[in-house]
Amino acid sequence: MSATTKFTNALIHEQSPYLLQHAHNPVDWMAWSPSIFELATKQNKPILLSIGYAACHWCHVMERESFENEEVAKYMNAHFINIKVDREERPDVDQIYMDALQAMTGSGGWPLNIFLLPNGKPFYGGTYFPPKTIPQRASWMDVLKGVQEAYSNNKEKLIEQAEQLTNHLVQTNIKERIVEDSTITYPSMEEFDLMTKRILQNADTQWGGFGAAPKFPQTFSIQVLLRNYFANKDQAAIVHAVRSLDKMIQGGLYDHLGGGFARYSTDPQWQAPHFEKMLYDNALLITVLSEAYQLTQKWVYKKVIEETIEFVFRELSDNSGAFYAALDADSEGVEGKFYTWSYEELQNLLPEKLFKPFCDYFQIKEEGNWEHTNIVWTRESIENAWTEELVEAKKILFKHRAKRIRPGTDTKILLSWNCLMIIALCKSYAITADVAILKRAEKTMEWLITHLQSKEQYLFHSYTNGVAKSMAFLEDYATLIQAFIELHKVSANKEYLIKAKYWMDYVQLHFIDEQGVFFYFTSDEQLDGIIRKKDSYDGATPSSNAIICSSLIYLGSIFDLPHWVNQSEKMLASMHKMMVQYPSSFGYWAQSFFQIAYGLTEVVGIGNQVNKHLTPILKQFLPHSLPLWLEQEDPSFPLSLGKHSTGNQYFTCKNKTCSLPVNDIQGILANI
Repeated sequence: MSATTKFTNALIHEQSPYLLQHAHNPVDWMAWSPSIFELATKQNKPILLSIGYAACHWCHVMERESFENEEVAKYMNAHFINIKVDREERPDVDQIYMDALQAMTGSGGWPLNIFLLPNGKPFYGGTYFPPKTIPQRASWMDVLKGVQEAYSNNKEKLIEQAEQLTNHLVQTNIKERIVEDSTITYPSMEEFDLMTKRILQNADTQWGGFGAAPKFPQTFSIQVLLRNYFANKDQAAIVHAVRSLDKMIQGGLYDHLGGGFARYSTDPQWQAPHFEKMLYDNALLITVLSEAYQLTQKWVYKKVIEETIEFVFRELSDNSGAFYAALDADSEGVEGKFYTWSYEELQNLLPEKLFKPFCDYFQIKEEGNWEHTNIVWTRESIENAWTEELVEAKKILFKHRAKRIRPGTDTKILLSWNCLMIIALCKSYAITADVAILKRAEKTMEWLITHLQSKEQYLFHSYTNGVAKSMAFLEDYATLIQAFIELHKVSANKEYLIKAKYWMDYVQLHFIDEQGVFFYFTSDEQLDGIIRKKDSYDGATPSSNAIICSSLIYLGSIFDLPHWVNQSEKMLASMHKMMVQYPSSFGYWAQSFFQIAYGLTEVVGIGNQVNKHLTPILKQFLPHSLPLWLEQEDPSFPLSLGKHSTGNQYFTCKNKTCSLPVNDIQGILANI
């Protein structure tokens, strides 16, 4: 953020921490709104759309180098309508224009700087531009002048380019094959095994994970590996899943002092992370670690889950129930400064009996192990990270670190990311039986519905400083529905399923596409984008359509709504070929693929004490099961009809046929 208040622009009226960081730039920034197109048309200026987020390191760099420069700002103000967008506040806008940039250049990233015609259609863009020309990258002023000259002297060509690009964006939306019931191609376990093998073709067998640096956790691919081990006892799959999780925990990606994971690693060995910590990353990693623990019973995973949850509660909590979006990578203008240590500093802080063991285990060097400083990471067995000596040393350093100037906190509360964390808390409760975790998950859900539901009954996407903003997107409703389902699985509260069905009905009404199969990312009531996108690929977070597909299978089965199950089958049939061919891009989709291929098992528990006896079931890895827990037979849930209980009884149902009831946990586990 600018150190002076000499300038103040329209962003001062926004709530987003990222937008407020730019409120005192000399650039006349405005926030995204339908009125910007009218203004650009009236002034006959192209729109500069600059998209970033609060924890983005290179966004901060470009601000310091260019957007705080008065000469640059003067040129921008004279020739462009300048718009700033927080990608986390408006993921729909980011999605459209990131797709446009990738179509133009073959790559993307943030900051995203893209130039639009006054009608919002894109014609040129890039990511970070330096203040001075460097090899392979023009300076920001050169870009501005080039675009302005092209707009003034060759506008017809730009219009033609923008039309072609926009048409391409429309064409790249999911295009469903019209799938008749009689021609649906159903998933098979042979294909799921093939998908696993294709994922493993990209495995880093030395350091875990997939591909070269920069390396992201790719939790959905790991979940595919876990499922194939469960179904086929695939040793290569479980070995690489465990290797990947172990190496991430060993690395600087994991905060060994305070818990929690950074966003990604800049090197193959997970040593040097990009230090920003995102709520969604930690939610997804808690989820996959919980599943891995169910399969392996590896105590370290449980320990890391507990430490990561403690980090989230301590540093990303608003203390009233919800969770903040992220922590910045930078503090005092330096990336990673909060998390790194000099050799001398450690020597002064740690008693001699702790200093050497700590340095030996965590790769501490006198000259530094990264850019003349030290990242806390290890090549040693992760089981040894909790010896008495190392635990004592970590406590001393954590206490000292708390006195440092902290990275900034992005205090936006995002519906979708909070729901991902609720799901993660439910998954972790399943393996820990820690009631405090379940209560926090329920408290967060209560907060979200209380603060983000409008008087008109739709939901808002974000909440900052007491202000709810932006109509919720498909990702919000999809994760909300899934969170309600997961809450029922661990609490046996049927009201969560009733709410899940209510919001699925809402999604069917307001997001469904013209073919009645897939869903748009934006509601039919939100009209300020140039197109309505349908997301299909799993990225850093799951595809919204993939989450909806999973929920349709569950809710359609539990409520006996065959048209919902059929819709999920059509979604999978449309995605089938791409999933099998490119499974790394469809890892969350693959979880629904697995359920259909392996075969669904509905598990119904009936009895007034059924919620008291869930722990042994929840501790198991049962990715093919669809549980329903009720105190008694309930006409709202057709699956429960005809099932009576004098105590607690459990039924398993496959292909519309139910087993005889059993009243002991071991019996039900044998049937599942």
